[in-house]
Amino acid sequence: MGFYNYSAVKMDGKEHSMEEYKGKVVIVVNTASKCGFTPQFKDLEELYETYKEEGLEIVGFPCNQFASQDPGSNDEIHSFCQLNYGVTFDMYGKIDVNGSNTHPLYKYLKNEAKGTLGSNIKWNFTKFLIDREGNVAERYAPTVNPAKMEEKIKELLGRK
Repeated sequence: MGFYNYSAVKMDGKEHSMEEYKGKVVIVVNTASKCGFTPQFKDLEELYETYKEEGLEIVGFPCNQFASQDPGSNDEIHSFCQLNYGVTFDMYGKIDVNGSNTHPLYKYLKNEAKGTLGSNIKWNFTKFLIDREGNVAERYAPTVNPAKMEEKIKELLGRK
């Protein structure tokens, strides 16, 4: 099973396949609205605006597993992201990224790219970078600002 074999429910309530992102460079990130790293939404949106025409996609997955920092409903979370950070990249419904109810996509991502805690997600805003073939190219800790991913993104987009 690869990245494109998974699907998830977007904020619109409909199941969407990761195949929608075939041939794109994708950042997959677990998000939270009330976290010290929440301002990364702004940085992620800036990357998206800069590189979307070249094939960058960002998919956000709200998660309430870390200090209950995303307790709202999917609608509340979606509104928060749009109103406060102007998020236009794809946001999916809230999921679990650790534990017995881990979303299958996150089981796959964590298996493909281990972090400092082994396969577990350490905190909100752990980021996975997927190449155009659907391979996990890199995993970034929550403390890594999205701007620090830019060189690798450009490389995967085929820029010199």
